[in-house]
Amino acid sequence: MKFPASELILNDDGSIYHLHLHPEQISDLIITVGDPDRVGRVSRHFDRIDTKVNKREFVTHTGELGGRRMTVISTGIGTDNIDIVFNELDALARIDLQKRDLLDQQRSLTFVRLGTSGALQADLELDSFLLSSYGLGLDGLMAFYDFSWPEQSQNLLNHLETQLAVQGLAFPLKPYLAPASDQLLAHFAGPESQQGITLTATGFYGPQARQIRLKSKMTETLLQAVVNWEAKTPSSGSFPGPLRVTNFEMETAGIYGLAHALGHRALSVSALLANRPNGTFSETPGPTVDRLIEWALAKLQSL
Repeated sequence: MKFPASELILNDDGSIYHLHLHPEQISDLIITVGDPDRVGRVSRHFDRIDTKVNKREFVTHTGELGGRRMTVISTGIGTDNIDIVFNELDALARIDLQKRDLLDQQRSLTFVRLGTSGALQADLELDSFLLSSYGLGLDGLMAFYDFSWPEQSQNLLNHLETQLAVQGLAFPLKPYLAPASDQLLAHFAGPESQQGITLTATGFYGPQARQIRLKSKMTETLLQAVVNWEAKTPSSGSFPGPLRVTNFEMETAGIYGLAHALGHRALSVSALLANRPNGTFSETPGPTVDRLIEWALAKLQSL
């Protein structure tokens, strides 16, 4: 299998096109953050940093913490950027860039997203941590890829869509439901965090039912119906009870979908800085994000 120059694009120095990285510059454990400025907030905890690469909104630091090699990379906002970052990181792990052919020994990557999010359930406390058991994609990214979803993911999605149809409701576009890694979910689960289904939107305003001058098709009636839904089927992994939609953000479903399709594992961990039903926002967003980073890094060292 040879990958032509039009499909696998490289820079003059042989690095992958958008990320400007070489295979040896990434570890098998990759932390993703949306904000480029957050990369340094993570890597400052490393014992040492071996690689620093900046290209567009993609900032990459690779180093070591407690004897464990780690990479932290910024994706920017949205699943369009996730598409670039995950396909290029997969290429670094699975393809011989010089020969443009698959490697005989291919690396498996572990992705952990550290991000912020807005809660959609009134009982979720500000500044708490949430593990996304699934990402419910309202962005359309995975419709462009040919692969199969796990049966349970499809069953849960069918259940949700059926319940909405009973109320005469439907999403503005065909959604998808992508699962977290059961292994990562179990490793991070504990009294410090909660779990739920994360809605991944393709934008911040209309796609998340916000309206300024344009009317949104993601109506408050539809959003409330989604928030009120609980799956009655048995859950997978370490999820302790009925599944419910808990929060809104813009990357998780794409991360889960591409990780699943490409054969990697992923988990999204969010600090809840807003609660939309209560109309509240964190008074300490910076310290909360720093606390999330420290907690997650401790978990990753024992992974």
